[in-house]
This record gives sequence, C-alpha cells and structure tokens, in this order.
Amino acid sequence: MERIFDLDPQLLQDAIILAINVFILFILLSYMLFNPVRDMLKKRQDSIQGNIDKALSDKDEAEKMKAMYEEKLKNADKEVDVILSEARKKALKREEQIVEEAKEEAARIIARANEEAELEKKKAADDIKQEMITVASLMAAKVVRNSINTDIQSSLVEETIKEMGDNTWLS
Repeated sequence: MERIFDLDPQLLQDAIILAINVFILFILLSYMLFNPVRDMLKKRQDSIQGNIDKALSDKDEAEKMKAMYEEKLKNADKEVDVILSEARKKALKREEQIVEEAKEEAARIIARANEEAELEKKKAADDIKQEMITVASLMAAKVVRNSINTDIQSSLVEETIKEMGDNTWLS
C-alpha cells in the first residue's frame, strides 16, 4: 500500500502532539505574554487618552487665560489713556501756575524798579539841594570876604533863592 504524502501513524501522532503543544504554548503565552502586553497596551492607551484630555483641558484653560489677558490689555490701554489725559491736565495746570508765578514775579520786579527809580529821583533831588546849599555857602563866603554888610548879604541870598525857584526847595 502506498501512502499519500508519506502519512504514517507516527507522523500523525507527532502532528497531533505538535498541535496540542502549540495550543498549550499559545494558551501559556497568552496568559504570560499576550495578556500582560494587552494590559500594558491598555494602560498606555489610557495614559495617552489621559494626556490628550489633559492637553485639551489645558488648551481650553489657556484660551480662557488668553481672553482674560486680552481684556486686561484692552483695559490697560484705556487706563493708559486716562493716566495720560490726567497727566496732560496736570501739566496744563502747572503751566498756568508757572505763567501766573512768572507774571507775579515780573510785577514785583517792575514795582521794585519803580521804587528804585523813585529813590534815585529823590536822591538826585537831594544831591541838587546839597549842591545848591554848597553854591549858597560859596556865595556867602565871597560876600563875607568882600565885607558886605548883612543887608546886602540877605538880599543876595534872597535873590539866589528866587533864581533857583521855590519849586526846587519844595520838591
């Protein structure tokens, strides 16, 4: 009898034992390798999903913070405008105050100059009076030298005073 594919009972027995061994090996490897690998992959998948969820929540939070900061920037621009307008107002008030102080100082300087001019005028008038007194004294000395009597001397003084004028003595 000829055999198909050289199948003999020993080969069939070896094939069946090999199949049973592969099945047992598959079951053992399934428990020892495949299940831990599946668990590890499941944990990894859960970890990745957790990271994705956390990234999405962080993104949402970042967008909220961005919106908040943009609002703050808008408000900061408004505050800057308010502060600048207040500073301009203060500067204008200070400018007006400085101009007013300068006007007051100028008025004081003018008043002081007028007072000094009046004092100089009075001093000049006093100097003229002193000069007239000196001239009168010199005239009196000449009269005394010429031995004039008192009537002549009085008439000369009177005449000199009249020449100088009453206004000079009164001012």
